[in-house]
Amino acid sequence: MKRTWIMLCILTLVATMFAGCGNSKPAAEETTKGGETTTQTSKDEEGKPDFENKELNIAVFEGGFGRAYWEEVISRFEQEYQGVKVNMTSNPKIMDIIKPQIVAGNPPDFIYAPMTDNTGTVQTMIKEKALLELNDVFDSTLTGESVPLKDKMVDGILNYAAPHSDGKIVVAPFNISTLGMWYNADLFEKKGWKAPETWDELFAMHDTAQQDGRFLFTYQGIYPTYNDNIVFPSIASAGGQQAIEDAASYKEGAFQSDAVRKVFGLFDTIAQKGYLMPGTVAMNHTQAQTEFLKGKALFIPNGSWFEGEMKDAPREEGFRFGFMAPPIFNKGDDRYALTVYEGLFIPKKAKNPELAKEFIKFQYRDDSIKLNAEKTTGIVAVKNASGLVKDFVPESVYNSIKIFEEGVKPLIFQWNVTPKTEININKEMFDAISSVMNKDMTVEQWIERMEGYATKLRELSQ
Repeated sequence: MKRTWIMLCILTLVATMFAGCGNSKPAAEETTKGGETTTQTSKDEEGKPDFENKELNIAVFEGGFGRAYWEEVISRFEQEYQGVKVNMTSNPKIMDIIKPQIVAGNPPDFIYAPMTDNTGTVQTMIKEKALLELNDVFDSTLTGESVPLKDKMVDGILNYAAPHSDGKIVVAPFNISTLGMWYNADLFEKKGWKAPETWDELFAMHDTAQQDGRFLFTYQGIYPTYNDNIVFPSIASAGGQQAIEDAASYKEGAFQSDAVRKVFGLFDTIAQKGYLMPGTVAMNHTQAQTEFLKGKALFIPNGSWFEGEMKDAPREEGFRFGFMAPPIFNKGDDRYALTVYEGLFIPKKAKNPELAKEFIKFQYRDDSIKLNAEKTTGIVAVKNASGLVKDFVPESVYNSIKIFEEGVKPLIFQWNVTPKTEININKEMFDAISSVMNKDMTVEQWIERMEGYATKLRELSQ
C-alpha cells in the first residue's frame, strides 16, 4: 500500500509538470450534482470561462421572428469567446427535424422553441425530465452586473420555469408575449375616458359607448379561445393562484368555485345586457378585429402581436393601440395578464452543456436584449425590458410589457398533461362562450359541462 501511494504521488507530480509546459490550458473538471454531470471550466486572461469543448450545436425555431437575430448574436458570441464555433440549424419545423436526434440520445446542445411547440416534443421532454437543470445559470451574475440573473427576470416567471414543483429550473424564459384587452387610446384620450380598473367600471362604460355609437365588447367569434386572455387572469384575481391550479389539474369542484362562477358570470352579463357587438359570434378573428379597429366596439381581447397582425387593416382616424390587463373585481385585488413565452433549453444528454449555459446567459445581456428587439421586435422576459427596447418595438408592444412594471403579475396557464384522450378541455371550455352569448347556455350549465370533462380527465390521470 505504501509503495502504491508513492507511485501515485510520482505520477501526479509528473502529470502536473507536463500540464505546466508550453501553452496548454487546464483541463476541465467534471463534478456530479443530483445525478447530472457538469463540467467546471477554467478562466481565460480576461476572466471569461475557457471551454475545453469549443463547438456548440444549436437548434432554433424560425417562426415569425426569423433567424436574423440568431445569426448576429452567434457572431458576437464567437467574437467574444475566441475559438468557439456555433453550428446553427434553424427551421419553422425545427422540432420535427431534431426529434429523431432527441429520441436517439444525440440532441443538440441548445434548443430555442415555443413552449406551445405543436409537435409536443418540448412538453414531452419536460414531462420525462430530459432537460438539464439551469438553477446555476440564474444564480450566477452576468459580467458587469451586480445582481444574480434570477433577480433580473420578470417577477414570478421563474416559478413557471420549474414545472415539477421541485424548484429545479429547466426552462430559460426568452421572448415574452402579453395577452389582455385592447382599446383605442386616441379615442379615450380625446374623450377623457380612463381605462377601467374593475369590471364594474368597465360595464359602466356601456352607456357611454352607446351614446358614441359603439358597443362595449367584441371578440374573435368563431375562435372564442381568445377569451382565455380574460378568463384565466380573472380567475387568478378572484381566487388566487390556488383557483387556477385547481382548474388546471381538474380538481374535483374546481369549476364550482366562487372564482370560476364570478368569471363565467362576466360573459353572461355581457350577453344578457346587450354589451356584445352584434354579429360577433359568427365572425372570424380578422373580421372582429377589423370591426373593432373601425370603432364598432370599445374592447377586444388579443395579444401583443395585434398591431403587427392588423397593420394593413382599415381603422378609424387617429386610432392608437391601447393595452390593459383584464379588470379586477375589487380594488386591491392582484391583477394578472396572461403571458406566453418561448424557451431556451439544454437537453440532459447535450454534449457541451457548459458552453450552452454560457450561450444562454449571453442572451440576457442588455446588448443582446436590444439586438433581439431590433431584429425581431421581440421582448426578453426581464424586468427592465421596456426601457431597453422602446426604440425598437411598436408602441403597442412596448405598452404591453410595461404593465409588469406597474404591478400587474404575469400568469402562465397550462392544463395538466393527461394520457391520450379525445377530450380537448380548452376547446370545450371556450366553445361554450358562443352558447352563452346566444343565450342557449346558462352559467350553471357551463359549470356542469366543465366539471364533467374535468372528472373524465381526472379519472384518466389516476
